[in-house]
Amino acid sequence: MSRERPLQPDLLITRDFPPEGGGIARWMSEMAKRYPPGALLVSTGKVQGSQDSDPLFPNHIDRVPFPATRLKIAPGLMVWSHRVMSLVKTSKPGFIWCGNLRPATYPARWAHIRTGIPYGIVLHGGDLLTLRQGYRLARFKRLAARWLIGSAALLVPHSQWSQQLAADILQARGGPADATRLWLIPLGTDPAIFRPGIDAAPFMRAHGLPAGRWLVTVARLVPHKGMDITIQALAILRDDFPDLRYAIVGTGAHDTVLRDLAQACGVADMVWFVREVTDTALPGLYNMAEIYVGISRQTPRAVEGFGIAFLEASACGKPVIAGKSGGIPDAVRDGETGLLVDPESPPAVAAALRSLLRAPQRGRTLGEAGRQAVETFFNWDRV
Repeated sequence: MSRERPLQPDLLITRDFPPEGGGIARWMSEMAKRYPPGALLVSTGKVQGSQDSDPLFPNHIDRVPFPATRLKIAPGLMVWSHRVMSLVKTSKPGFIWCGNLRPATYPARWAHIRTGIPYGIVLHGGDLLTLRQGYRLARFKRLAARWLIGSAALLVPHSQWSQQLAADILQARGGPADATRLWLIPLGTDPAIFRPGIDAAPFMRAHGLPAGRWLVTVARLVPHKGMDITIQALAILRDDFPDLRYAIVGTGAHDTVLRDLAQACGVADMVWFVREVTDTALPGLYNMAEIYVGISRQTPRAVEGFGIAFLEASACGKPVIAGKSGGIPDAVRDGETGLLVDPESPPAVAAALRSLLRAPQRGRTLGEAGRQAVETFFNWDRV
């Protein structure tokens, strides 16, 4: 996305940025790392621990004096928009990137109206679903959609699914889906950081995890991520694979629901919840896995637009079993780097897991192909 020797810096406006976790934050951090020093200015919100992480980037991180978690509300947007205008006046950027549709596009659009600086929007799955749901329900939301994306110079989806949804939204707002405005850029990971052969023992000791054959999911604990389906599949497999374990890594509102479900399914002793994992510990976690599992499904307002965690697992040489929904088929090549399954069917998930647990060599073959796919295509250098 960067330009060589830019005459003016670019400005990246993003709510999601380290030390916050998640795929969007990771992508935005890679932009901040890989732009040439001084070629990018990042505008984001206050996050605890940022005073330690910000100096690690070669480009300046400007923190709005407002919590990042509250930038979506009106007071936060007002403070952010004024801050962005101040940055525009002092740094005179040549282009503005929006890390997501909402809320980042609001201050970018504000700056565009006043200065004419072009902006591009990085599109994810959930924000597009929410936008489509809104314009179907209310006229003022259709106008808001037109206002947000109508003047964008570029729209950047990261899967064929999100590209098609963006095209549908452009057509629904009364104009053709201009192909020159839609840049499909599948995401990546860093194969030098995420790689096979990393000792998982320190991670397991640190979190009190026992020996066994581990399934792993790294995600926010929210309904559409599908951990509930995996827990039900685990119950089907319990008698055949008594040494099987399932690590759910992340935090979220669905925590209690998942714990109760594991108890009800009789697999509470097989399911381990790991809350806080640093980025430096993630490679060890993936290397602990025999299979990486991500059974995400689409709901009216939530979907997996791509799934960087799938690539991180593949980079570590692990086979992936994933839900066939949203943009996941762009991240997991069915039958080549992993298996795609019905994300609403515990028996289908159990069957896929059984096929790899009973044929470890097949899993290793999928993992090796996943590693090669990251080395040759799904990496940040290509992005």
